[in-house]
Amino acid sequence: MDLDQSYFALFGLPETFALDLAQLERARLAVQSQVHPDRFAAGSDRDRRLAMQWAAQANAAYLTLKNPVQRATYLCERRGVPIQAENNTAMPADFLMQQMAWRETLDELRDAADGAGLKVLETEVLAQRAERLEAVRQALDEHNAPHRAAEQVRALLFLDRFVEELRRASEHLVP
Repeated sequence: MDLDQSYFALFGLPETFALDLAQLERARLAVQSQVHPDRFAAGSDRDRRLAMQWAAQANAAYLTLKNPVQRATYLCERRGVPIQAENNTAMPADFLMQQMAWRETLDELRDAADGAGLKVLETEVLAQRAERLEAVRQALDEHNAPHRAAEQVRALLFLDRFVEELRRASEHLVP
């Protein structure tokens, strides 16, 4: 095993956005059984240290590939297009207008303590998220267009933060 190999290669998976999560889980278990530090408890210091590095690498790879936004980010970066979400916050005007409208609605629903309305808004935002994930899949797997995928990932990061804010607002309404 090579600590520098891709996360996909580590698990013997194709380097695509579309991923069978059950296959990923089986691959993770197989790799973990090979590199688990307990297997090397009686080994040399070097063997134990390498086992720890491998276990950490396998865990990081699994967590990245399991999460679709992190997987997309990883694939974009592997294809030479870093997401740069901190530095590149430019978004299309229609997306920004939608964000503003959702935020206004969130404020109104929060003020009205409207839990049902928050659920409706969350459903709408999650539908938008699903559409963007599909756009990422098409950009990466069908068109090899990592720049287009990176734009979608930046939008997904906004959406994920907004979904978390919606969920926190809903939790505060629970008596």
